[in-house]
Amino acid sequence: MPELPAPAPINSSARRLLSRRGELLLAVLPVITVLGLLWLLKLLSNQQLLFASLASSCFLIYLDPGHPTNSGRTLVISQLSGAILGFAFHAWLGPGYLGAALALLSVIGVMIAADAMHPPAVATALNFAFRAGAGEGNLLLFGLAVGLVLVLLAVQRGSAYVLGRLTRAASLPSF
Repeated sequence: MPELPAPAPINSSARRLLSRRGELLLAVLPVITVLGLLWLLKLLSNQQLLFASLASSCFLIYLDPGHPTNSGRTLVISQLSGAILGFAFHAWLGPGYLGAALALLSVIGVMIAADAMHPPAVATALNFAFRAGAGEGNLLLFGLAVGLVLVLLAVQRGSAYVLGRLTRAASLPSF
């Protein structure tokens, strides 16, 4: 199914029109999402570092939710391939530099081949390659966490769209 076009991103000049309060309000959603993810993962797992790269994903989504690096397709392909490849190399070679290096090269190859560049996925591959020893449950939990980040993406894109409309409306001359 083809992905719907993303709303136009807020350009940097439009973002400069926001007050500090406006920027802080926009930043609340990713912060709440990351803290919620950490709380959920603490309940279900004791491997919070495996999910740290998703905090970077949340920040990138906050910064520019309409950028191709932050599309749902890119996020899913890159983050899940990073987790799966890191986990697989850990299972095959154990924790260590060889498995981590192979996971790193593999996820970069997947991102290039799929045209799905999302840099935090590199950290995901390394985290899983070094610390994936707790079992398949971490992969399932990570998949759930990626789903929650997709919800954040939808909310941030909606917020960016509304904010863009309000900013354009405020800059129109009054007659």
